[in-house]
Amino acid sequence: MRQITLRFLGTGTSQGIPVLGSDHPVCMSLDPRDKRQRTSALIRWDDCAVGIDCGPDFRNQMLAAGQKKLDALLFTHEHADHTAGLDDIRPYYFQKGYFPIYAATRVIDSLKERFAYILQEENKYPGAPSVQINEIEASSFDLFGLAVTPLNAPHGPIEVTGFRVGGLAYFTDVKSMPEQHLDQLKGLDILVINALRHEPHHAHLSLSEAVALAQEIGAKKTYFTHISHHLGFHEAVQKTLPAGIFLAYDGLEVEATLPI
Repeated sequence: MRQITLRFLGTGTSQGIPVLGSDHPVCMSLDPRDKRQRTSALIRWDDCAVGIDCGPDFRNQMLAAGQKKLDALLFTHEHADHTAGLDDIRPYYFQKGYFPIYAATRVIDSLKERFAYILQEENKYPGAPSVQINEIEASSFDLFGLAVTPLNAPHGPIEVTGFRVGGLAYFTDVKSMPEQHLDQLKGLDILVINALRHEPHHAHLSLSEAVALAQEIGAKKTYFTHISHHLGFHEAVQKTLPAGIFLAYDGLEVEATLPI
C-alpha cells in the first residue's frame, strides 16, 4: 500500500511560540512541544517532496527536517506567516533550474507584488530564484502523478485553500468548513485543521469549534495546528481531547494511505 507522510514543520501562529518579549507561562515552557514555529508542512511520497506554505521560519524548518530536495510548494493563502520564506527556495531552485509553485490566482497576484524580483520575468538578478506558476482552479490537479483536490474555506474576509491528497486532508487558518466539502472529506485517515485558542476568534476555529468539526468529519485521526500560546500547555490540553484527536507539534510525522 502506498503511503504519504506529512511532517509538521511548524504548528504555531503568526507570532510563533515563544512570543517575543512575552513571559506567558507557555512561552516559558521547557517542553519542546510548546515551542512552535510558524505553521507549514511537508508532504513526501514515493520520491517526491512538496511543501505546504513557507513562512519566515522555513529555512530552519527544512534544516531540521534534513530535507535535501524539494519539488514544489503549495500555498494555502497569502498572509506573511505562510509566504515570507519564499526566498529560501533558492537552494532547491539551483538544483533544478526552475521551481513550481501552486496557489490561487489571488495569492499569485499578492506574491507578484511582494516578491517581484522572484516572479518577474525581465531584468532578473542572477542570484534570484525563478518560479513556475501554477494557478489553482476549483477542480483537482495533478502533482507529480498524484491527484490533489483543493478545498476553499473562509478565513475572515478571504478564503484559504485546503488540500486533500488520498487519505490526508490539510487545512489551516479556517473559521468554518463549507457544507459542500463534508462529502469530499469522508474516509480520511488523517485530518489536519487549525485550533487557535479557547476563546472565539473572528477568523480562526477555537478549540471547541475545531473539536466539533473534527468529530463531524470523522477522520480516523485528527491533528490540530496553528496553535497559540493562549491555548495552554501541550501536555495539559492533550489530556482533555477526545479519543483520536491530537495536538500536533513541530517535527511530528504522520502517515496516510494513497491510491495504488
